[in-house]
Amino acid sequence: MANKFRSIETKHYAEREAFFEGLKKLDRRAFLRVAGISAGIVAGMGKLTPQSFQLVNVAEAQGEKPKFSFAYISDTHLYENKLNDRFVRAILKAVDDVNALDPQPDFVLFGGDLAQLGQAGELKLGAQILKSVKAPIKMMVGEHDWFLDMGELWRDLFGSPNYSFDHKGVHFVVLNSILEKDFWTERKLTPMERMKIVAGLDNGIQSRFEVGAEQRQWLQRDLAKVAKTTPVIVFSHSPLYKYYKPWNFWTDDADEVQAILKPYDKVTVIHGHTHQLLSNRIGNIQFHGMLSTAWPWPYAPEGLPALTVPMNRADPFSQFDGCGDGRMDVLESGLVDKVYNLWQRDPITVRSGYLASNGKQLAPPKPKLPTY
Repeated sequence: MANKFRSIETKHYAEREAFFEGLKKLDRRAFLRVAGISAGIVAGMGKLTPQSFQLVNVAEAQGEKPKFSFAYISDTHLYENKLNDRFVRAILKAVDDVNALDPQPDFVLFGGDLAQLGQAGELKLGAQILKSVKAPIKMMVGEHDWFLDMGELWRDLFGSPNYSFDHKGVHFVVLNSILEKDFWTERKLTPMERMKIVAGLDNGIQSRFEVGAEQRQWLQRDLAKVAKTTPVIVFSHSPLYKYYKPWNFWTDDADEVQAILKPYDKVTVIHGHTHQLLSNRIGNIQFHGMLSTAWPWPYAPEGLPALTVPMNRADPFSQFDGCGDGRMDVLESGLVDKVYNLWQRDPITVRSGYLASNGKQLAPPKPKLPTY
């Protein structure tokens, strides 16, 4: 006997597939009429056609015009291809997404955790794949890249893990936010034992992440040459706020880093690591989390930033659901609208005005399916 029960997820996909199957049966004139009506409806609702960056632009017409854009790919967690090609296929999909953007972004940020266990074959495979990205790449390091050899190979491949640059009137800073206090020497752990402990989400051995005193002093010196009215965008792998200490989403010296950024009028922090839609605002600082291409982490049981509009629960039977890449549109104000290109979901835009108004304006659509 056939199973008559259909879950919400199943109905969602069935209805979408039926819609696109129906489009195939239309002649050209009817297709254009339906497409025009559909675009109008989704623009009016603030919704977008799945995996389409073009209709994102329609919705953007409602807001501030972008000054320039940059894209991102993050948290790929590559294994060597001979062990598992799932993650390789995911980063290749992200590279295709970014290379298909028209116009091309000014640059592409890689948000850290290129490798799973920091091994040479993983890092070199990732470096080779990222060479196929058309736009210039800006690299950021994650803990999965670092703790096998303490960043030695990553630095050989990509250079310093902290640096800054100016682009079209915005000052960008890239930080290494995944430093930890030494928990391995006294325990006489091997490099791989150290790496595997850090790669865990909720072990009780490792210390919390930190930017560290030396790098905070570097940040102060770097920003001393920047006018307080110049927009500042910071890239950090872990969020520069304290999100659920039992997991390693927590950056221990986040308060000190925020104090350094406080004198600047327009500050945005873009972070990876959490594999989630995350939106936060602390004082003058707007925070946006990036998606992973590898897997979505569940939201922590407490401490979720109040401005976060959670994404729908990911389908555990789909490799790509809850994953994705995306784009940041840097506005004339120097703040950013963040476009989450969720694979197998409608893209979601989180606007700077939503964060600036503490959620009172420009709220992104809430999920229709259960979150997780």
